[in-house]
Amino acid sequence: MIPQNLDLFGHDPVWLVIIKVVIWFVFILLATIFNVWLERRTLGRMQQRIGPNFAGPFGLIQALGDGLKLLFKEDVTPKLADRFVFKLAPFIMTVVAFGTFSLIPFGGTVKMFGVTTQLQLVDTPAAVLLYLALTSVAVYGVVLAGWSSSSTYALLGGLRSTASMISYEIAMGLSLVSVFLYAGTLSTSEIVLAQAKPLQFGSVVWAGSMGWYFLLLIPSFIIYVISMFAETNRQPFDLPEAEGELGSGYMTEYSGMTYALFFLSEYINMFMVSCVATTLFMGGYLPIWPFNNIGVLNNPWLGPVWFLLKAYFFMFLFIWTRATVPRIRYDQLMRLGWKWLIPVSLGWTMLVAVFRVGVADGWIGSRGFWIAAIVVAAALIALLLFGGPQEAPQTEEEPAEFDPYAGGYPVPPMGTSRSPAWWTWSARRRTNRPARPCPKRPTPSEGLIPDGESCCRVRGDVLHPVPEDPGEGRPGPDVPRAAGDDHAALPRAAPAQPVAGRAGEVRGLRAVRMGLPGRRDLRRRRGQHRGGAVLPG
Repeated sequence: MIPQNLDLFGHDPVWLVIIKVVIWFVFILLATIFNVWLERRTLGRMQQRIGPNFAGPFGLIQALGDGLKLLFKEDVTPKLADRFVFKLAPFIMTVVAFGTFSLIPFGGTVKMFGVTTQLQLVDTPAAVLLYLALTSVAVYGVVLAGWSSSSTYALLGGLRSTASMISYEIAMGLSLVSVFLYAGTLSTSEIVLAQAKPLQFGSVVWAGSMGWYFLLLIPSFIIYVISMFAETNRQPFDLPEAEGELGSGYMTEYSGMTYALFFLSEYINMFMVSCVATTLFMGGYLPIWPFNNIGVLNNPWLGPVWFLLKAYFFMFLFIWTRATVPRIRYDQLMRLGWKWLIPVSLGWTMLVAVFRVGVADGWIGSRGFWIAAIVVAAALIALLLFGGPQEAPQTEEEPAEFDPYAGGYPVPPMGTSRSPAWWTWSARRRTNRPARPCPKRPTPSEGLIPDGESCCRVRGDVLHPVPEDPGEGRPGPDVPRAAGDDHAALPRAAPAQPVAGRAGEVRGLRAVRMGLPGRRDLRRRRGQHRGGAVLPG
């Protein structure tokens, strides 16, 4: 494989640059269509259904049909929206999504039409910093879309994106600092070549292996993968566009082609962060071990094949997570970012910096280093086990007895309230017996009045008998009531009789409600009116 050379960038002929741009643009569009199909088919398999299989072979052009449908739909703009910003927001996200792909190396150095070039559009000594800057600008598209829509749901989605961006963007940037320290460069192509070196543990070198950074920098890799989901607003971090809470979030007021641009940018961002993870942690276009030891497979023209195999591993991770992990709450995302991701990223970056300096100066394996390392590890373990404030034991209080007639009307128990046994008995034994006369009308201060065999309870202006045999736990007729306790309640209506055999009456009633003639004007055919109207039922 030809060594990487940054001097090759910026010296390609114009015709070669145009060819590379066209191939790059068409590839991104085709990859997006395939990614939509892949997600739908994979989710269908996981949910025991078929998925798209009608439009084209295996349903491959279903996403193309969706795009054409949105292209010809009416583009509606809210009356109170800021029209310029409202139209600008989706273009910001789309341009940033396409522009970030220019920094991704899909292959090494090759000869194309007799010209030595890179399978990459552009690379700079600070390419990764440029990537972070572009992804930060993409958040403006979400914020401006929510603000300019003049909609509550859209504004809440934009505010959520702003607050969550601060929590995960810092952790994402810190997770990449350890990659810079290990590779010694910020160029994406040189970071890939730095991972071609064999694994080395002290003085032991594993010949034929590859030092991919997802093995050497496991904490950084895990933090970046978690931040990927928040960066792309995908489940479980799809809070700016939570369907169950905000409709479509910041995209609620968009329709037609502007909505299609948001949809396109979301899937491009998914593929883009997968390619970045492949470049920085999975060796980029380098072959997978042990195929790197086979000369035929270690070919720069096969670099895009190896690259796509690794990138689609992360795409499958996106789909798998969407099918299995529920959406978390907004406060849980903020807590995860500020209390876990950022502190762990800071601590891990400091450890990597100390390790790299120790290796360069030669004191990493000295006796003093190991003594200090053991002391620090013991202090951290003691802090984790015995540190922190001691929480007082919490005792659960017995819930007070629930009185359903406390407010004058019978109310069912809610929450942890405990209903008395007589209320449960009354619910089980409630019948529609005819009321028997009571010896006298009870006053509000009187509850149950004994009359030999039965007693009465006041329900509005109607006296209802209550059986004398109360059952276990229910107060009998001789149990006095508390003073001032009012058991007045609304009368309970008698249950309706069954409607079986009365289809004509029911249909006639529905006809009256619809403003149509009654039963006599109905034809023999079920549900058909002489005027042509179809009646329900």
